[in-house]
Amino acid sequence: MSETVQLSVRGLVKSFGAEPVLKGIDLDVHKGEVVVVLGPSGCGKSTLLRCMNGLEPVSGGSISLDGEPIDPASKTITALRQRIGMVFQSYDLFPHKTILDNITLAPIKVQKRPRAEAEQDAERLLRRVGLWEKRSAYPRELSGGQKQRVAIVRALCMNPEVMLFDEVTAALDPEMVREVLDVMLELAGQGMTMVIVTHEMQFARAIADRIIFLDQGVIVEESPPEKFFTDPATARAKDFLKTFSYEKRRATAQDPLEQNQTKEGILS
Repeated sequence: MSETVQLSVRGLVKSFGAEPVLKGIDLDVHKGEVVVVLGPSGCGKSTLLRCMNGLEPVSGGSISLDGEPIDPASKTITALRQRIGMVFQSYDLFPHKTILDNITLAPIKVQKRPRAEAEQDAERLLRRVGLWEKRSAYPRELSGGQKQRVAIVRALCMNPEVMLFDEVTAALDPEMVREVLDVMLELAGQGMTMVIVTHEMQFARAIADRIIFLDQGVIVEESPPEKFFTDPATARAKDFLKTFSYEKRRATAQDPLEQNQTKEGILS
C-alpha cells in the first residue's frame, strides 16, 4: 500500500433538509488501500460513498481525488466520476441490452472509446469473473450473483482508479455472496484502492487494511481489522459487534416458552 493519499475527505457535512446525516467526517484513503466502513443502518455509510463519487452535493467540507475537488457542480465532475467506479446494491443493468452491451455502453458513449477496444476490455474482465460465455445473454437470464459480477465488470471497464462498493451482497442469496466477494478479494490483491460498505463481518476482517466504524454521522472508531474485531476501543463498537454473535439459549424454569410447554404440553 502506498503512502500517497488518493481520496481525501475533510470536515464533510451532509444534511437532507434539516436532518444532518454526516457531521464532520475526516478521512484519507491511500493508494492501494482497502477501507471498510461499518456501522448500524442509517448511520450515513451509503451517503458517505455517494458524496465521495459526487452523486450527492455536500453541505459542508470538501472531498478531493488526488488533490482535485469533487464537486457535483464542477465542470470536471464527469471526468472525475469516471475515475471513481461505484457498484450499488441494485445492479441497475439495462434489461433490454445484452451483458456485453451493458458493459461497453459507457466506455463507448461517455469515454468515446472505439467499440473494438471497449469489447476487448469487456472480454478480458468477463473472463476474469467467469462470465464471458454469458456475454450475449440478457440480465433476466442471470442469477443475482452473476448480475452483480457484471455490475462490477461494468464499473471496471471504465478503468477507475478507486472503487466504491455499497452493500453489494445485501440482496443476494447466501450461496451467491461468495462469488461476488471473491471478485472483490481479487481486486484488493491486485492493489485496487477500495472503499467498501458491508455487513459481511468475516469478509470485512479478511479484506480490510483499515476499519472505519461510523455511528450517528461521525467516525466513532478507526483501527486495523484485527484490533477492531478482537479488541474494539469503544463501547459502541463492542455493542455493534455483539449483534453478530449468538449463543444457544437455554430454557429455564422462568422461561415463558418453557412455562408454555409445561402448561400446554406442546411447543409449536
